[in-house]
Amino acid sequence: MQGLVDQYLQHLASERRLSPHTTAAYRRDLALLTDHLRGQHITDISLLREFHVRTLLADLHGRGLSGRSLQRVLSAWRQFFAWLGSNGQIGTNPAAGLRAPKSARKLPKTLDVDQMNRFLSISEDNWLAVRDRAMLELFYSSGLRLSELAGLDLPALDLSEGLVRVTGKGSKMRVVPVGRVACTALRAWLAVRNECIPPGEATTALFVTGKGARLGTRAIQLRLKHYSLKQGMHEPVHPHMLRHAFASHMLESSGDLRAVQELLGHANISTTQVYTHLDFQHLAKVYDAAHPRAQRKPGTVDRDDT
Repeated sequence: MQGLVDQYLQHLASERRLSPHTTAAYRRDLALLTDHLRGQHITDISLLREFHVRTLLADLHGRGLSGRSLQRVLSAWRQFFAWLGSNGQIGTNPAAGLRAPKSARKLPKTLDVDQMNRFLSISEDNWLAVRDRAMLELFYSSGLRLSELAGLDLPALDLSEGLVRVTGKGSKMRVVPVGRVACTALRAWLAVRNECIPPGEATTALFVTGKGARLGTRAIQLRLKHYSLKQGMHEPVHPHMLRHAFASHMLESSGDLRAVQELLGHANISTTQVYTHLDFQHLAKVYDAAHPRAQRKPGTVDRDDT
């Protein structure tokens, strides 16, 4: 069983080209399955049945795993069994008919426009502030993931066209617009970036440290924490809050869910529906503007009122 899991993980890494982080998540989810089967003394994968998987799900639920976590785990198992079936290891997928219990989905915290303007108001003019201003403006302007921002290289940026080429989840490429303010901040950073790179060394990383190394995800998180305190925000600003603010503000302005889905790089529209949020006031305005019964024409009387 463990040998099959190892082969599958190799398939994910080499053929499907999933990131090490995603592959490690699959490894953890499949370890729950192999540990359970070992405890049940099941060594032949062909003997695995739906009730075995159902029993394990119930056990994990009893241990306190949320419905969302169980959905992720079950998805990993289902894909593993599908791969086994395609390779002739099993005849039927024992997880195909199972569904994990649903749990309430919490909307991620976001920042309104005024809060974003406050957070992005970096007044200093030293090289560190210039870099951070460009980094945070791009982060919010294009709705990037933290890993996408940290992995950007110089050739990915086209300031003349106001575009950035991003490598997202599953090594999928997408091109995202860069706003005017972000372009101005990026030009200022590119003018001083080379001063941070030691003589004789070269790097293609867009954002670098004072020693010329690529700025990592943890360092970016710490810079967000720094400005959260410096700008007097009520709570620390996390990377996902900037991405969610981008999506929320774009959706509130345009109402185009499909466009926001493309900009975020979501494979499924359902992900965008959960990830973005519209407040009630915005929904009420859309209703008032669109519904034929929402507004009365001046001087008319609704029949229901007579």
